[in-house]
Amino acid sequence: MRTALVPGSFDPFHNGHLEIVERAARLFESVVVAAMRNPQKGAPLFDFAERKAMIEESTAHLGGVRVVAMTGLVVDLASEVGASAIVKGLRAVSDFENELQMAQLNERLSGIETIFVPTHSAYSFVASRLLREVARFGGDVSAFVPKPVATRLAERFPVGGASRG
Repeated sequence: MRTALVPGSFDPFHNGHLEIVERAARLFESVVVAAMRNPQKGAPLFDFAERKAMIEESTAHLGGVRVVAMTGLVVDLASEVGASAIVKGLRAVSDFENELQMAQLNERLSGIETIFVPTHSAYSFVASRLLREVARFGGDVSAFVPKPVATRLAERFPVGGASRG
């Protein structure tokens, strides 16, 4: 069985992430979505359990997708789950520069290949960091995230409930 690993911080999981998982699910028999904590991104908005639940709910319509939390190296998890490839979405050239470096290192460490999937232009500007900021200041980001995520963001940051100053 060919398995893809789709790693990311997914904080929060948005429609661009969902698109990449859906496309991976069409290309592979099995997809493992790995929610991780990126120490370079500061404290997460949602903990692992919350992110895992949101991703599971958002991908429930897909067969062969499972969600795990990870804390170690991507290549170690890829080996553990039997992944034949790591799948990463690209929004812009700046994403490619960072992801290429990681892909080359991962391949050198483990032999596992990385497949880059360009994000649809409708999602090319969507970033979790921006969505967190807009939501934190009371903006409505429901058009950019799956419904389970929109629900949790609205609970955490009621629309119009924070100062827009």
